[in-house]
Amino acid sequence: QAFTELQAKVMDTQQKVKLADLQIEQLSKTKKHAHLTDSEVMMLTEETRMYEGVGRMFILQPKEVIHNQLLEKQRIAEEKIKELEQKKSYLERSVKEAEDNIREMLMARRAQ
Repeated sequence: QAFTELQAKVMDTQQKVKLADLQIEQLSKTKKHAHLTDSEVMMLTEETRMYEGVGRMFILQPKEVIHNQLLEKQRIAEEKIKELEQKKSYLERSVKEAEDNIREMLMARRAQ
């Protein structure tokens, strides 16, 4: 029974690691998109009219506001990526421990 519980734990944890990988990949894309958009925005002149999409409408915003929003978006994505990396490393250690426990149980059974 303990063996099946460990197997279930390993499978569940591996799925969580895959989910963390997908989230990290998505956040990396978001961060890169914000960075590229910001670099394009910074090339424009101060007089250029810029609009922020809010729901179904667009609001006229100064260049500085758009720039700050894009920087904030990048910062938040970076923080979330760091959190997910830490969570992922914890989950990977958990998987390794569970796999080691399974190996020990199998060795103990063979020894009997």
